[in-house]
Amino acid sequence: MAKEKQVFFCTECGFEASKWMGQCPSCKAWNTFSEEKVKVQKGKVINHGDKPAPTSISKVTVSEEIRVSTEISELDRVLGGGIVKGSLILVGGDPGIGKSTLLLQMCKKLSDRHVKVLYVSGEESASQIKMRGERLGAVSDELYLVSDNSLDDIEDSISSCQAEVLIVDSIQTMAVSDVDNAPGTVTQVREVTTRLLQIAKRMNVAVFIVGHVTKEGTVAGPKTLEHMVDCVLYFEGDGNAGFRLLRAVKNRFGSTNEIGVFNMTEEGLEEVTNPSQMFLSGRPVSVPGSVVVSTIEGTRAILLEIQALVCGSNFNNARRTAVGVDYNRVSLLMAVLERRAGLNLAGSDCYVNIAGGIKLNDPSADLGIALAIAGSFRNKAVDQSTCIIGEIGLAGEIRGVRNVMQRIREAEKMGFKECIIPRSNYSEKAMEKLMIKVTPVSSVNEALSVLN
Repeated sequence: MAKEKQVFFCTECGFEASKWMGQCPSCKAWNTFSEEKVKVQKGKVINHGDKPAPTSISKVTVSEEIRVSTEISELDRVLGGGIVKGSLILVGGDPGIGKSTLLLQMCKKLSDRHVKVLYVSGEESASQIKMRGERLGAVSDELYLVSDNSLDDIEDSISSCQAEVLIVDSIQTMAVSDVDNAPGTVTQVREVTTRLLQIAKRMNVAVFIVGHVTKEGTVAGPKTLEHMVDCVLYFEGDGNAGFRLLRAVKNRFGSTNEIGVFNMTEEGLEEVTNPSQMFLSGRPVSVPGSVVVSTIEGTRAILLEIQALVCGSNFNNARRTAVGVDYNRVSLLMAVLERRAGLNLAGSDCYVNIAGGIKLNDPSADLGIALAIAGSFRNKAVDQSTCIIGEIGLAGEIRGVRNVMQRIREAEKMGFKECIIPRSNYSEKAMEKLMIKVTPVSSVNEALSVLN
């Protein structure tokens, strides 16, 4: 017999505790613990059929993955080439960011190629989904709609319409009859995901599940939810801006940290084939504190504009603000500029921003951030046709970065005339074929000479 016990779960990260806590020890959130009933099943595990015997890895047969193209190149790029049958894919993002819009547009492309898709919504009625589908042009006889939150009924619907792709919007609204907890609780979310994983593998159906996110930007519910699925996609972007980024943070069938760039319009999401041009549009000309860097996102090079503003502080403690880049990294680079380049920044406020609202984690932007800060402090601008690449060490040295040729070619394609790179990445033989001027530097002081 199953025994019930009371357990407290953090609604932000899914941390489990035997008693209520004011602050979650895992995610440090306050007043997020809720009490739930959990059934503990005691007994032996019954194995049906023969026991699987250990097999040498050299004798294991590997079957080729069957991929289905979504006809949306940016989405295919993030997925690693298309949808893998039998996979479980989690799509997360802020409310209104465009998750349902993207999936509905994907349904249109798949149904046009006679791929049967079942769209299950626990939040909207079938008529509401059709209204959105008509606006996006996603109306087809191969697209089936179900407005239900019972996973038991959904499993029957998959068999009845013989769907090849299942979309569940959202995971927090689904429930199974075996669990007494309300939909959206940690226990229900965990059980529903487990059942969907079994459905995907048993029926060879590709399953997309939409997950709500917390205020930190991670998927709400237990952290094990991300470990159970095959692929985790995050939709990012400023709600006031038009562009959206679809980022893969986990992918068992492709590369991670791959991104797809979209632009939100009245007719839905449009693919952006040249992200560098979009992020550099409206860039000021020859303004101190504005620098262009070349970064790698997944397998593509993207040019971004870094803006810095340094001004005198009116308070005892100078203010530091970083948007789109790690605050601690900016503080580290300012310390290097003070110690190694002799810039007196201690009494100045400093604001650093990545134009366009994108989040940048690539350390190759260090030199660009440092030159933007130094340029604003000295009121000297970096030439508008110059692209900056390089990582900075604590000794003030410029360290090498990966894929430097790909970064330089992207700058050359966008019309830049000069590219400053680390000396350790410089190869005279490789640079001969380039039309762009390549200037190697080995220290921060040497790089500061590019300021006009």
